Amino acid sequence: MGGKAVVLLSGGVDSTTCMAIADEEGFELRPISIYYGQRHEAEISAARGVALQYGQTLRTVALPPDLLASPDSALTGDREMPAATYKELMESEGPSPTVVPFRNATLLSIATAYAIQEGAEAVFFGAHAEDAHNWAYPDCSPEFIGAMANAIYVGSYRDVRLCTPLEWLTKAQVVRRGLELGAPYHLTLSCYRGLRPACGNCPTCVERLHAFEANEVADPIEYAFRVPTP
Repeated sequence: MGGKAVVLLSGGVDSTTCMAIADEEGFELRPISIYYGQRHEAEISAARGVALQYGQTLRTVALPPDLLASPDSALTGDREMPAATYKELMESEGPSPTVVPFRNATLLSIATAYAIQEGAEAVFFGAHAEDAHNWAYPDCSPEFIGAMANAIYVGSYRDVRLCTPLEWLTKAQVVRRGLELGAPYHLTLSCYRGLRPACGNCPTCVERLHAFEANEVADPIEYAFRVPTP
Protein backbone atom coordinates (compact mmCIF):
# COMPACT_ATOMS: atom_id res chain seq x y z
CA MET A 1 0.00 0.00 0.00
CA GLY A 2 2.86 2.39 0.78
CA GLY A 3 2.61 5.73 2.52
CA LYS A 4 3.18 6.44 6.19
CA ALA A 5 1.15 5.34 9.18
CA VAL A 6 1.28 6.54 12.77
CA VAL A 7 0.74 3.65 15.19
CA LEU A 8 -0.47 4.51 18.69
CA LEU A 9 1.83 2.08 20.47
CA SER A 10 1.37 1.23 24.15
CA GLY A 11 3.72 -1.74 24.19
CA GLY A 12 0.90 -4.22 24.77
CA VAL A 13 -0.55 -7.01 22.64
CA ASP A 14 -3.21 -4.98 20.82
CA SER A 15 -1.08 -2.06 19.68
CA THR A 16 1.79 -4.39 18.77
CA THR A 17 -0.62 -6.38 16.60
CA CYS A 18 -1.62 -3.12 14.92
CA MET A 19 2.06 -2.41 14.30
CA ALA A 20 2.43 -5.81 12.64
CA ILE A 21 -0.67 -5.25 10.50
CA ALA A 22 0.47 -1.79 9.37
CA ASP A 23 3.86 -3.23 8.53
CA GLU A 24 2.29 -6.08 6.53
CA GLU A 25 0.21 -3.55 4.61
CA GLY A 26 3.39 -1.83 3.49
CA PHE A 27 3.19 1.36 5.52
CA GLU A 28 6.26 3.27 6.61
CA LEU A 29 5.77 3.10 10.36
CA ARG A 30 5.74 6.07 12.71
CA PRO A 31 5.11 4.69 16.23
CA ILE A 32 4.18 7.04 19.06
CA SER A 33 3.68 6.47 22.80
CA ILE A 34 2.13 8.92 25.21
CA TYR A 35 2.69 9.15 28.95
CA TYR A 36 -0.57 10.49 30.36
CA GLY A 37 -0.06 9.99 34.09
CA GLN A 38 -0.52 6.23 34.30
CA ARG A 39 0.97 4.57 37.37
CA HIS A 40 4.02 3.29 35.56
CA GLU A 41 6.16 4.01 32.50
CA ALA A 42 7.06 0.37 31.86
CA GLU A 43 4.68 0.21 28.91
CA ILE A 44 6.63 2.95 27.14
CA SER A 45 9.82 0.98 27.62
CA ALA A 46 8.07 -2.04 26.07
CA ALA A 47 6.82 0.11 23.18
CA ARG A 48 10.36 1.31 22.55
CA GLY A 49 11.53 -2.28 22.22
CA VAL A 50 8.71 -3.13 19.81
CA ALA A 51 9.49 -0.05 17.70
CA LEU A 52 13.16 -1.03 17.49
CA GLN A 53 12.15 -4.52 16.37
CA TYR A 54 10.58 -2.85 13.33
CA GLY A 55 13.59 -0.62 12.79
CA GLN A 56 11.85 2.49 14.10
CA THR A 57 12.56 5.10 16.76
CA LEU A 58 9.64 5.61 19.11
CA ARG A 59 8.25 9.13 19.34
CA THR A 60 7.24 9.84 22.94
CA VAL A 61 5.05 12.59 24.32
CA ALA A 62 4.51 13.37 28.01
CA LEU A 63 1.27 15.07 28.95
CA PRO A 64 0.93 17.10 32.14
CA PRO A 65 0.46 14.37 34.78
CA ASP A 66 -2.81 15.83 36.05
CA LEU A 67 -4.43 16.36 32.63
CA LEU A 68 -6.18 12.97 32.49
CA ALA A 69 -5.77 12.03 36.14
CA SER A 70 -8.94 10.67 37.70
CA PRO A 71 -9.23 9.56 41.34
CA ASP A 72 -11.86 7.04 40.19
CA SER A 73 -9.44 5.25 37.86
CA ALA A 74 -7.18 2.44 39.04
CA LEU A 75 -4.66 3.47 36.36
CA THR A 76 -4.19 7.14 37.24
CA GLY A 77 -5.66 7.54 40.72
CA ASP A 78 -5.52 5.96 44.14
CA ARG A 79 -8.26 3.43 43.46
CA GLU A 80 -7.19 -0.13 44.23
CA MET A 81 -6.51 -2.35 41.22
CA PRO A 82 -9.56 -4.64 40.85
CA ALA A 83 -9.13 -8.34 41.51
CA ALA A 84 -11.88 -9.16 39.01
CA THR A 85 -11.01 -10.81 35.74
CA TYR A 86 -11.24 -8.84 32.50
CA LYS A 87 -14.34 -10.90 31.59
CA GLU A 88 -16.02 -9.92 34.87
CA LEU A 89 -15.21 -6.27 34.26
CA MET A 90 -16.71 -6.47 30.77
CA GLU A 91 -19.88 -8.15 31.98
CA SER A 92 -20.53 -5.49 34.60
CA GLU A 93 -22.53 -2.47 33.53
CA GLY A 94 -20.92 0.90 32.91
CA PRO A 95 -17.30 2.04 32.86
CA SER A 96 -14.54 -0.27 34.06
CA PRO A 97 -12.66 0.79 37.23
CA THR A 98 -9.56 0.98 35.03
CA VAL A 99 -11.07 3.43 32.53
CA VAL A 100 -9.39 6.83 32.15
CA PRO A 101 -12.13 9.24 31.02
CA PHE A 102 -11.69 10.49 27.44
CA ARG A 103 -8.15 9.14 27.30
CA ASN A 104 -8.34 7.68 23.81
CA ALA A 105 -9.79 10.85 22.30
CA THR A 106 -6.85 12.79 23.72
CA LEU A 107 -4.26 10.24 22.56
CA LEU A 108 -5.79 9.97 19.10
CA SER A 109 -5.81 13.74 18.72
CA ILE A 110 -2.08 13.85 19.48
CA ALA A 111 -1.42 10.94 17.13
CA THR A 112 -3.36 12.72 14.39
CA ALA A 113 -1.38 15.92 14.85
CA TYR A 114 1.80 13.84 14.56
CA ALA A 115 0.44 12.17 11.42
CA ILE A 116 -0.17 15.57 9.82
CA GLN A 117 3.38 16.66 10.71
CA GLU A 118 4.80 13.48 9.19
CA GLY A 119 2.62 13.51 6.09
CA ALA A 120 1.11 10.18 7.18
CA GLU A 121 -2.18 9.02 5.75
CA ALA A 122 -3.31 6.74 8.58
CA VAL A 123 -3.44 6.42 12.36
CA PHE A 124 -3.65 2.85 13.71
CA PHE A 125 -5.52 2.32 16.99
CA GLY A 126 -5.82 -1.06 18.73
CA ALA A 127 -9.28 -1.09 20.30
CA HIS A 128 -10.90 -4.54 20.14
CA ALA A 129 -14.42 -5.87 20.62
CA GLU A 130 -14.06 -6.97 24.24
CA ASP A 131 -12.93 -3.48 25.29
CA ALA A 132 -16.23 -2.09 24.04
CA HIS A 133 -18.51 -4.79 25.50
CA ASN A 134 -21.21 -3.29 27.76
CA TRP A 135 -19.40 0.05 27.40
CA ALA A 136 -16.67 -1.05 29.81
CA TYR A 137 -14.44 1.35 27.88
CA PRO A 138 -16.75 3.77 26.03
CA ASP A 139 -13.82 5.28 24.15
CA CYS A 140 -13.25 1.89 22.50
CA SER A 141 -16.85 1.49 21.33
CA PRO A 142 -17.92 1.50 17.66
CA GLU A 143 -19.84 4.71 18.31
CA PHE A 144 -16.73 6.44 19.62
CA ILE A 145 -14.52 5.04 16.86
CA GLY A 146 -16.94 6.18 14.16
CA ALA A 147 -17.13 9.69 15.61
CA MET A 148 -13.35 9.99 15.97
CA ALA A 149 -12.78 8.60 12.48
CA ASN A 150 -15.02 11.33 11.07
CA ALA A 151 -13.39 14.04 13.19
CA ILE A 152 -9.88 12.95 12.19
CA TYR A 153 -10.75 12.75 8.49
CA VAL A 154 -12.51 16.12 8.40
CA GLY A 155 -10.06 17.84 10.75
CA SER A 156 -7.08 16.77 8.65
CA TYR A 157 -8.56 18.11 5.41
CA ARG A 158 -9.33 14.46 4.52
CA ASP A 159 -5.65 13.56 4.58
CA VAL A 160 -5.66 11.17 7.58
CA ARG A 161 -7.92 8.20 8.24
CA LEU A 162 -8.34 6.20 11.42
CA CYS A 163 -7.57 2.48 11.07
CA THR A 164 -8.97 0.09 13.68
CA PRO A 165 -8.21 -3.40 12.32
CA LEU A 166 -9.01 -5.12 15.64
CA GLU A 167 -12.36 -3.43 16.23
CA TRP A 168 -14.49 -6.56 15.76
CA LEU A 169 -12.01 -9.13 17.10
CA THR A 170 -11.90 -10.84 20.48
CA LYS A 171 -8.61 -10.87 22.37
CA ALA A 172 -7.97 -14.47 21.32
CA GLN A 173 -8.52 -13.49 17.69
CA VAL A 174 -6.16 -10.53 18.10
CA VAL A 175 -3.44 -12.85 19.39
CA ARG A 176 -4.09 -15.30 16.54
CA ARG A 177 -3.67 -12.52 13.99
CA GLY A 178 -0.47 -11.31 15.60
CA LEU A 179 0.97 -14.82 15.73
CA GLU A 180 0.27 -15.18 12.01
CA LEU A 181 2.26 -11.99 11.38
CA GLY A 182 5.11 -12.81 13.74
CA ALA A 183 4.35 -9.93 16.09
CA PRO A 184 7.14 -9.61 18.71
CA TYR A 185 4.96 -10.46 21.69
CA HIS A 186 8.04 -11.42 23.70
CA LEU A 187 8.85 -7.69 23.94
CA THR A 188 5.39 -6.60 25.06
CA LEU A 189 3.94 -5.85 28.50
CA SER A 190 0.25 -5.77 29.36
CA CYS A 191 0.35 -5.74 33.17
CA TYR A 192 -1.70 -2.89 34.67
CA ARG A 193 0.79 -2.78 37.53
CA GLY A 194 3.72 -2.40 35.14
CA LEU A 195 5.64 -5.27 36.71
CA ARG A 196 8.35 -7.44 35.17
CA PRO A 197 7.74 -10.33 35.55
CA ALA A 198 4.10 -9.38 34.97
CA CYS A 199 1.86 -9.86 38.00
CA GLY A 200 -0.38 -12.44 36.29
CA ASN A 201 -3.48 -11.59 38.30
CA CYS A 202 -4.56 -8.09 37.24
CA PRO A 203 -7.45 -8.03 34.72
CA THR A 204 -5.31 -7.44 31.65
CA CYS A 205 -2.73 -10.10 32.58
CA VAL A 206 -5.53 -12.65 33.04
CA GLU A 207 -7.16 -11.66 29.74
CA ARG A 208 -3.84 -11.94 27.92
CA LEU A 209 -3.00 -15.35 29.38
CA HIS A 210 -6.40 -16.72 28.42
CA ALA A 211 -6.02 -15.37 24.87
CA PHE A 212 -2.73 -17.20 24.39
CA GLU A 213 -4.14 -20.37 25.94
CA ALA A 214 -7.12 -20.18 23.55
CA ASN A 215 -4.59 -20.30 20.72
CA GLU A 216 -2.74 -23.20 22.38
CA VAL A 217 0.45 -21.14 22.49
CA ALA A 218 2.47 -20.23 25.58
CA ASP A 219 2.64 -16.54 26.35
CA PRO A 220 6.32 -15.67 25.77
CA ILE A 221 6.69 -13.20 28.65
CA GLU A 222 7.41 -14.07 32.28
CA TYR A 223 4.78 -13.95 35.01
CA ALA A 224 5.11 -13.93 38.77
CA PHE A 225 1.83 -15.85 38.93
CA ARG A 226 -0.40 -17.45 36.32
CA VAL A 227 -4.15 -17.66 36.94
CA PRO A 228 -5.45 -21.09 35.89
CA THR A 229 -7.80 -21.14 32.90
CA PRO A 230 -11.43 -21.52 34.01
